[in-house]
Amino acid sequence: MADNNTIARPYARASFELASEKKDLAAWAEALEAAKAVMADGRVAKFLGNPALSDEQKLGFLTDVFGSVSGATSVLAGDNTQGSNFLKLLLEYGRVAVLPEIADHFDALKAQVENMVEVVVTSATSLSNEQQNAIAASLKERLGRDVSLSTEIDENLIGGAVIRAGDVVIDGSLRSRLDGLANALVA
Repeated sequence: MADNNTIARPYARASFELASEKKDLAAWAEALEAAKAVMADGRVAKFLGNPALSDEQKLGFLTDVFGSVSGATSVLAGDNTQGSNFLKLLLEYGRVAVLPEIADHFDALKAQVENMVEVVVTSATSLSNEQQNAIAASLKERLGRDVSLSTEIDENLIGGAVIRAGDVVIDGSLRSRLDGLANALVA
């Protein structure tokens, strides 16, 4: 059986192409993020899994919920034909559960078009604004793309940082260096 990412990819591409054609990337991205948050609620997934409900009832429920969530009103609420058809398609093929993965793939496609890369810097302690700006500037120069930087703290790193920018991982953590030294001493 295919995993959710494999299933989500063509739906993300189709919604991305539709949003690009309509010059509505930001609204679709916002709506899919809101859908991702809604689908993270286990009660919603359980409700949608009820076999006694028809696809029309599920669609009505989803458009009502998305209509009440900030950001989703313009695309996935009942008044938008493309968004409504997108949800119908997902319901018809039993793919509504992959909305979170669709949102992730859509964001990746949007970032690629906008020449943007999402960067997560994991460090042992919090980074100052100056450090974050220096890292962002250095990565922008190295990757040739605009950088959207977010930070996380992992005290297990001891010191240093791990930078994840798309497929690129730069591990400058003290934990990694100690592990490398231990491996070199054992060999």
